Amino acid sequence: MPRMTLCAAAFGLAAAFAPAGPPATVLGVDGAQFTLSGRPTFLLGMSYYGALGARDPVVRADLDDMRRRGFNWVRVWATWNAFGEDASAVDGEGRAREPYMGRLRRLLADCDRRGMVVDITLCRGVDPEGRAVLGTAGTLGRAATTLATALRSRRNWYLDMANERNIGDRRFVSFDELKQVRAALRRADPWRLATASQGGDIGRDEMREYIETAGVDLLCPHRPRSAGSPAETAVRTREYRAWMRALGRTAPVHYQEPFRRGYGDWQPGRDDFLSDLRGAVDGGAAGWCLHNGSTRRAPGERPRRSFDLRERRLFEQLDPVERAVADAVGAVVARR
Repeated sequence: MPRMTLCAAAFGLAAAFAPAGPPATVLGVDGAQFTLSGRPTFLLGMSYYGALGARDPVVRADLDDMRRRGFNWVRVWATWNAFGEDASAVDGEGRAREPYMGRLRRLLADCDRRGMVVDITLCRGVDPEGRAVLGTAGTLGRAATTLATALRSRRNWYLDMANERNIGDRRFVSFDELKQVRAALRRADPWRLATASQGGDIGRDEMREYIETAGVDLLCPHRPRSAGSPAETAVRTREYRAWMRALGRTAPVHYQEPFRRGYGDWQPGRDDFLSDLRGAVDGGAAGWCLHNGSTRRAPGERPRRSFDLRERRLFEQLDPVERAVADAVGAVVARR
């Protein structure tokens, strides 16, 4: 590595501690579409869950690799405790945690400068010591308020109030609780967009609850992870949009967590990912994610990909199939 000059080092420090400046990237919603600074935009993203455990140069290198390939969105968790490190920006009671909240601020600024959006996700559960994490509507609402207050100056992020809120384990968050959390977020930041993701497809009655009770601004179903899933995405998306029209409401359908490699017996190939993306685009979805994570049943679950970015950055952990997909998805979206 070439030696950094004193002037260059001083410039880097000055940039790191310079005032944030006005937001460059403004996320919005126009009917069934997202907008970036007023322009209709498809959100093409990557899972980047453990980003707050990574060093800043690692994050910036990954973001540059994403941007060169047409990605404009990442999903980052504000409650991430995995592989021996708690990299959460909020604690189990919803209060800010350093240095991770500071890292989240810097990540948002780095994405803002690159024209990228950040999905900040909260997840109810338990910590390794068995203590509840955001176990009540009050603590979940406090976490939403903490994030909104700390990050209000940035307009390039939205909040997933509860990852897979319908799963009947520690993650479960009722629609009535979501209503309370959404109200708390609006009090702290009336502009901020919010959702709550669903494990599996969303039913018609559930959609009504998401829209009318929880007051979400976008729908985030995590479609089934099976070999037949890519062929169903376009049809399912059109169905969602028809149900919304019947309710008199239109909102973006955002596929923030589709299937991935390393999850189960089925290992999707390049064509599976691209077929799923095309189905999302053709069906009228507003966004799609190249989901990635740790390799179950492998020693140490390696490669861990976005689930652990402390040892290697994401693009060094992607396998050949994922790299081929990352190189191809931008062209699919450009042709829509």
